[in-house]
Amino acid sequence: MVNPTIQRRRLGNELRRAREAAGKTQDEAAEVIDSSSSKISRLELGQSGIRLTDLKLLLDFYGVTGDEAEPLRDLARAGRQRGRWSGYRNVVPDWFRQYLDLEADAAEIRWYQPEVIPGILQVESYVRAMNVTEDEDQQVAVRLERQKVIDREDGPELSLILSESALRRNLGGPATMREQLLHLAEVADRPNVTIQVFAFDAQTYETSSYNFIVLRFGEDMTSEVIYLETFTDAEYLDSPEALRAYTRLWDRLRAAALGPVESRRLILRIAGEIE
Repeated sequence: MVNPTIQRRRLGNELRRAREAAGKTQDEAAEVIDSSSSKISRLELGQSGIRLTDLKLLLDFYGVTGDEAEPLRDLARAGRQRGRWSGYRNVVPDWFRQYLDLEADAAEIRWYQPEVIPGILQVESYVRAMNVTEDEDQQVAVRLERQKVIDREDGPELSLILSESALRRNLGGPATMREQLLHLAEVADRPNVTIQVFAFDAQTYETSSYNFIVLRFGEDMTSEVIYLETFTDAEYLDSPEALRAYTRLWDRLRAAALGPVESRRLILRIAGEIE
C-alpha cells in the first residue's frame, strides 16, 4: 500500500532541494501560488498535500520541467490518497495520523519516555486506564494495531529509554501495572527491541523532562525526523541542527541509563513488588 505521508515527505524534500537550487526563498515561492511562507514550509515538511496546479507553478518557478517534473507529479498524486489510518479519523487527529504513518515505515525508532509506557508497548488494560472517553474501544484498536509493526519481519529496530517513574506510576491498579511490566520484560527479549531504564539513582546530571522520538528511514527516505508531541499538536523537526542536538541528547541519556540486562531485571523486580 502506498503511504501518503511518506510520499508527501519525499515530495517535500524534492521541493525544498529544487527551491534552494534555484536560489529562491519560501516567501518568493509563496507569492507564486498566492499563499503564505508557512504553507510552503508545511509542504516541504510533508505535512500537507499540494494541488497539481500549484505544483506546476512552483516547478516552473524553480526551473524543473519535462522528465524531471513527472516523478514529482506522481508523488503529489500519491500523497493525496487516503492513509491507512483514515478509518480512525474520529479518534486520531491529523497531526498524529502523520506520525503513525511514519512510525509504520521507519527502519529505526529511538524513543525517550519519562512518565508513561510508550503507546507502541501498552497492553490493553493499560490503554483503557489512560482513556476514559466514549471512543475507548477505538483508542484500544489503534494502539493494538500500531503494535503489529514490531512483529513484522521487516519491522523497525526499536530502542526505548524509560524513566523509572514510568514503571512505578500506578495506572489502572496493581493487576494492570503487573501485566504491563511483565509485557515490557517479554518484549525486551526480542532481537529488534532494546529497553533501557533511566533509574532514580542514576549518577548523572543528564536528564530530560519531556519525551521525544527519533525516526530513521531507509535510504530511499533520505531523512530522519524528530517527533515532539504536545496535548493538542505536534512538531516534526528535520533540520540538521535539530537532528544533531537530539542525537547528542539521546546518546547522553543512553549512556546514563541502565544497560538492557540491568533494565530488564529492574522491570521484573518492580513487577514482583506489586501486591
